[in-house]
Amino acid sequence: MTLPEWRVFPDADELVRALADALCAEAAAAIAARGAFHLVLAGGSTPRALYRTLAERQAGDANWHVWYGDERCLPLDHPERNSVMAESAWLSASRIPPENRRPLPAERGSQAAAALYANWLAGVDDFDLVLLGMGEDGHTASLFPEHDWGTAPGSPDVLSVQDAPKPPSERVSLSAARLSRSQCVWFVITGSGKRHALRRWAWQESMPVTAVQGRQQTVAWVDALAWPADD
Repeated sequence: MTLPEWRVFPDADELVRALADALCAEAAAAIAARGAFHLVLAGGSTPRALYRTLAERQAGDANWHVWYGDERCLPLDHPERNSVMAESAWLSASRIPPENRRPLPAERGSQAAAALYANWLAGVDDFDLVLLGMGEDGHTASLFPEHDWGTAPGSPDVLSVQDAPKPPSERVSLSAARLSRSQCVWFVITGSGKRHALRRWAWQESMPVTAVQGRQQTVAWVDALAWPADD
């Protein structure tokens, strides 16, 4: 297990500003090198703040391709869906064409959605950047402890998740192996509730977050409230 690079910020606001700067720089580099930027989005309150900042900066154009790490099996317009949050905070007003914004079709049920999304991803090589959060139990995307994380050889790229410990119980998630097929993986972690899980990660305990690593870079973007160094 390789630990990530830890980047610790005084507060979430400063973290978000630095994260937006870095994300836009990664996009520019990828487009200059390959003509496209493939980005995987996360849900959560800090990513929402990031997306609003990207909207303010008018980030994104036809060279950007947006994917999702996971989704709840809820109706297409349900406010608790990650795609609804990202669209309202940023994407709907961006210059990223609708056909380049690919939400997980979780409204079809987890099995059908997993099969369809895997088919969409079949022609996509490595992502350029994956954004992920971390739960207090060390879960990331919808990869939970005591569940299949999709790390075994031959695991599907997209998992149908049943009996998730957080509602709703039915979800869809990219596997740890497919999330790790990215040049960069960035975890965005804020709040004092995450300290224990971060400590376990630093101690190299096995958790879902430890199963996802970028090919070139893995970074944990952490605010001071979440950082356990002084405990």
